[in-house]
Amino acid sequence: MTDLAVVLDAVDTWLMAAIFVFMRVAAAVAMLPAFGEIVVPARVKLGLALAFTVVLVPLVPNSLTPQSPLQLIALAGSEIANGLFWGLLLRCFIFALETAGAIAAQSMSLSQLFGGVSADPLPAFGKLWVMGGLAFATIMGLHTQFAAYLLASYDIVPVGRLAAAEDVLTLGLEQIGRCFALAFSLAAPMMVASLLYNLTLGFINRAMPQLMVSFVGAPAITAGGLLLLLLTTPMVLGLWFDHILGFLEATR
Repeated sequence: MTDLAVVLDAVDTWLMAAIFVFMRVAAAVAMLPAFGEIVVPARVKLGLALAFTVVLVPLVPNSLTPQSPLQLIALAGSEIANGLFWGLLLRCFIFALETAGAIAAQSMSLSQLFGGVSADPLPAFGKLWVMGGLAFATIMGLHTQFAAYLLASYDIVPVGRLAAAEDVLTLGLEQIGRCFALAFSLAAPMMVASLLYNLTLGFINRAMPQLMVSFVGAPAITAGGLLLLLLTTPMVLGLWFDHILGFLEATR
């Protein structure tokens, strides 16, 4: 009976540790790129959260044992909040890709093309880049990087502690600024092409006022936008993925 009691105590401690890890991991998976997409079924997300939990539980130091239901609720709430925060930091890279696609489509006068085919009203540029970026990141083994990223989060914010408000504010503002800068960088070729196109139309209009340059230039900007999309998409996705890897490595 003594040995059984020791085993039961060890199982109880391990189970409590697994529950706390699962709470943070499940909240993070709901926000992570690729895994947290709205098109991914809830059962698949649950399976992914359980898989990450099994991987992380032996590596996460945790000896917390709540002494009351109120303490258990407080610890669970802090772990869920931490998971949402760390997942949202990575989710910002998806927002950057969506913003870049919207800027590029608006620059190329293609913002209304297939704009309502998804739950989120994205232009064709944004939809293509987001889907391509998620597929590319998954193929390149981003899930293993996610596991290391979640493990590193415990070094910064241990189990049972809530991330400090100053750290949340600092990291959040840095990440938002980084992602907006990335979005403008990704859409820069389209913005430059749009600027040159409008300058050219302005010169033509001054030289030939009787010519309706909008009817002449509309097919040109559409064809040019599609050509630029073909040429720049590999570079855009590569640069975007490099930024994600850089952020993950800096976090570790």
